[in-house]
Amino acid sequence: MRRSVARALVAALALTASALAACSSDEPPAPVTEQRGPRGAVPAGLERYYGQALTWEDCAPYARTDGDRQPLRAPGLRCARLTVPLDYTAPGGDTITLALSRKPATDDGARIGSLIINPGGPGVSGLSTAARLSGVAGVNQRFDFVGFDPRGTGASEPVVRCLTDAERDVERAEDDELDTSPQGVAKVEADQRAYATKCAERTGKGAAMLANIGTRDVARDLDVLRSALGDEKLTYLGYSYGTRIGSTYAEAFPGNVRAMVLDGAVDPTQDAVAELVAQATGFQSAFTDFVAWCVQRQDCALGRDATRALRAFHALVRPLAERPIETGDGRRLSYSDATTGVTQALYSEQLWELLNTGLNELKQNRSHTLMALADAYLERDKSGRYTTTQDAFVAVRCVDDTRVTNRAAVLEAQRRYKQAAPFLDDGKPASEALDACAFWPVPPTSTPHLPSVEGLPPVLVISTTGDPATPYEAGVALADALGGRLLTYEATQHTAFLQGVRCVDDAGAAYLTELRLPQEGIRCSA
Repeated sequence: MRRSVARALVAALALTASALAACSSDEPPAPVTEQRGPRGAVPAGLERYYGQALTWEDCAPYARTDGDRQPLRAPGLRCARLTVPLDYTAPGGDTITLALSRKPATDDGARIGSLIINPGGPGVSGLSTAARLSGVAGVNQRFDFVGFDPRGTGASEPVVRCLTDAERDVERAEDDELDTSPQGVAKVEADQRAYATKCAERTGKGAAMLANIGTRDVARDLDVLRSALGDEKLTYLGYSYGTRIGSTYAEAFPGNVRAMVLDGAVDPTQDAVAELVAQATGFQSAFTDFVAWCVQRQDCALGRDATRALRAFHALVRPLAERPIETGDGRRLSYSDATTGVTQALYSEQLWELLNTGLNELKQNRSHTLMALADAYLERDKSGRYTTTQDAFVAVRCVDDTRVTNRAAVLEAQRRYKQAAPFLDDGKPASEALDACAFWPVPPTSTPHLPSVEGLPPVLVISTTGDPATPYEAGVALADALGGRLLTYEATQHTAFLQGVRCVDDAGAAYLTELRLPQEGIRCSA
């Protein structure tokens, strides 16, 4: 389960019909080359990167998905490529490029600088975020909104690539992880080992790219981007996993920070297992909230008695492990796909209606809605093409997190996960199968720890009480670790800033534009 689908949520919550209608069909203006850097401190050996010129051009060629094509045609939006070292310890060696987008500040006379935005993941493309969020809460009046695809993702080059579209369809349909017999475990591990090998073979620059894909390296890219944009200090907005990028940057370059809004926090001290269990707890809480909403309805797929809803849910989804439902397009809704679709719907109350529809369809042996939700989560379009987000997610996780190779620890993690999220308990024994990271061809480059951020100015952390993917307590921990101010949003959804919640938006906007933190203990509600 990934740390975030912030991109999907940003699209659902912030992209309005008027923004779509505003897209222009006029011929794009000619490319414009700007050299605004270097600005601020420049590490030795990196002068040519920090001072590089950027050529801003039409964004259409940067679109990698159908969902990106329309927002990347937004009026005024331009894209560019930033060159960075593949390996920062060898800046004279191979280079890679990052795709950028920029929506200029609407009031050039009041412009403060750039607001660099990351929507999460890890592995999620950030290019269209600048277009989707522009104009909200007046922040775009004072800042250029700059989106970027982190190294190895989206339109950045090279991209992490592990599975073909057909291979991912097969992986989703098999439900192999439910077979916990010795033979089943052996097959899962063989598949995971093969996956790691394919990642190294199919990713441009191979194992060298995988060795330098982690958050440590993305944070260094962020500083090059800050300078090339002409900003003395960084102003940053990170959602979900983007908060880990932010906290990593804050530790590496505390004196280069002007302001940071970190929304939907990842606790920098949690290891992979603790984070997984905390996330399971968050999704269980969101499922419980969904049940409370659902049982008030005559058409609730889980009945009208909340105490029996979990049993009713299991009765609907567990049989899919043995009898998946044909979808009509040559695929089958597996147990894994069904629970992935449910998970996608739990990210926001706005998707609960769809979830109830999907569960009601299961009663009729139909799969359309849950499969569509699973496809949205896994970023599969109607033509059967996937983004590379899932591959990039694994690649980053395998170098960011401490690896779990002890089978007893794997079993304990599985037990804790099922205990924390009973709705995701498949009814099978826990599996001791190792994941792809146990077979990864390069070592980790980071470990969870309390960041050292002496000299960091105050940052703003936003945490939502019912956030399923990045539980509220992680925001409390991150604010404490960075010495920042915590804003609490009382709702059940993943992330909140620039999504139409006036209290949250006003507080964040005042902080970004005036460096004025909200009052201690501030709480907002819908």
